[in-house]
Amino acid sequence: MLQVKQELLAALAAELEQLSPGAGAKAAFEQPKQAAHGDWATNAAMQLAKPLKQNPRALGEQLKAALEAQPAYQQWVSAIDIAGPGFLNIRLKPEAKQQVVREVLAAGESFGSKPQGAEKVLVEFVSANPTGPLHVGHGRQAALGDAICKLLATQGIQVYREFYYNDAGVQIDTLTKSTQLRAKGFKPGDACWPTDPENPDSKAFYNGDYIQDIANDFLAKKTVHADDRAFTANGDADDYDNIRQFAVAYLRNEQDKDLQAFRLKFDNYYLESSLYTSGRVESAVQKLVANGHTYEQDGALWLRTTDFGDDKDRVMRKSDGGYTYFVPDVAYHIAKFERGYTRAINIQGTDHHGTIARVRAGLQAANVGIPQGYPDYVLHTMVRVVRGGEEVKISKRAGSYVTLRDLIEWTSADAVRFFLLSRKPDTEYTFDVDLAVQKNNENPVYYVQYAHARICSVLAQWQEKDGGKLADLAGANLAALDTPAAQALLLKLSQYPDMLAGAAADFAPHDVTFYLRELAASYHSYYDAERILVDDAAVRLARLALVAATRQVLANGLSMLGVSAPEKM
Repeated sequence: MLQVKQELLAALAAELEQLSPGAGAKAAFEQPKQAAHGDWATNAAMQLAKPLKQNPRALGEQLKAALEAQPAYQQWVSAIDIAGPGFLNIRLKPEAKQQVVREVLAAGESFGSKPQGAEKVLVEFVSANPTGPLHVGHGRQAALGDAICKLLATQGIQVYREFYYNDAGVQIDTLTKSTQLRAKGFKPGDACWPTDPENPDSKAFYNGDYIQDIANDFLAKKTVHADDRAFTANGDADDYDNIRQFAVAYLRNEQDKDLQAFRLKFDNYYLESSLYTSGRVESAVQKLVANGHTYEQDGALWLRTTDFGDDKDRVMRKSDGGYTYFVPDVAYHIAKFERGYTRAINIQGTDHHGTIARVRAGLQAANVGIPQGYPDYVLHTMVRVVRGGEEVKISKRAGSYVTLRDLIEWTSADAVRFFLLSRKPDTEYTFDVDLAVQKNNENPVYYVQYAHARICSVLAQWQEKDGGKLADLAGANLAALDTPAAQALLLKLSQYPDMLAGAAADFAPHDVTFYLRELAASYHSYYDAERILVDDAAVRLARLALVAATRQVLANGLSMLGVSAPEKM
């Protein structure tokens, strides 16, 4: 069916190009909202009518004639109708839709994917401060980032996953002081908590039980492993620097365990501290100063971000000599570009929205060849967790928020991933723990996985009863797949490659969740309408080939989301 579409699109593009140079590149078929309107549609005649000063319906007739003259039309199309002011509705023959079964079975896991090309993209996500367990917002970001990476890979893009550790700054000092107090026997609520006059607000300290765990292991002189290092505590509660290094390594290890439980692996972990030790921050500042985009005022160094569209200029170096948080971000993105990643995508919470303009302004002011609009951003909202009809706000371990590990333990990694990807990133989402553990059709991940398992059961029955071999299905005669239920399922299967391409272009993995639910519904409808293991051998093989192709696409789609495709449930 993909070949059928390509042939007809090529014919449409050629005719559009003759009518208006450049129009051929915009040739496209859409899915009509109502099945009665056909299988594919195009509004190309309406789009060209005004610039060409022609009647759209007359143009539609011209495009229709051009398509009808193609060999592909004679073989695969039953009719082309002109509707309204110039819509072309294309109706395919049953055998045209049947081709998708052969395409899926031949391509297997690669169905819908394009060969790898030369384009490289760095995707940065999660990037949590190493100051506590990952929270559910990090979980949403982890699911989004991994799914977007997988989607980009299906379009032939080489993807590099990176986690940026903010291991410098005030939050690390707060972590260290909190751990030090616990190591000295103090706890939240004590009169001396906190004892640092620079932090009179106790909220500035971390009160979760995990701080006590770090302190206990520090006093026990344990060794912890982060992704690139091992660090052994000396047990001296007065050694501030040793506590700091141990606490950061401890939490990096803990966060890595959370990500492993979420089945997520990064290609690289980049440390904010390395930007200072390598001189990259200072180098970036020097570039901005040398290019004339900075000025001194009130003892601080400012960047003229208004020169690049920001609403006001921003302080780079404070009067106390410390840099504001967007300065290392500028240095970091220059490093990304210099590492060969001419395209980069950052997945962050909506609270980072204010940094976009200033980071991009800094990159332009540095004048190192970085294109405008670099990097791309995908912003997501936080997640509200509901259990037993009430919102859950606090985890005992974290002290102030629900952790990703809590959510996985209460439900499953599959449920967490599917649920957190089921809405657009910038929309509010409520995670219903009770729904996520239900084993019925109201639970969307169960509904989709059950469709896959149901097909596995049918295929297993056939193999056991008839000694059937899956390889035989590739050559099945598909003529029997001409019923409405079969044709609807075939059409839904054929939409998978275009859905993937669109989801990748829009950074929209929620499109995959919507598609999978629709595909599962189409399969369940087909299963209810037609018995698969019938006595007629030809019909049986045709129907088995269809459901085997459906199983493959369900598995492929679930894989895009990082969700398993169980064979039994």
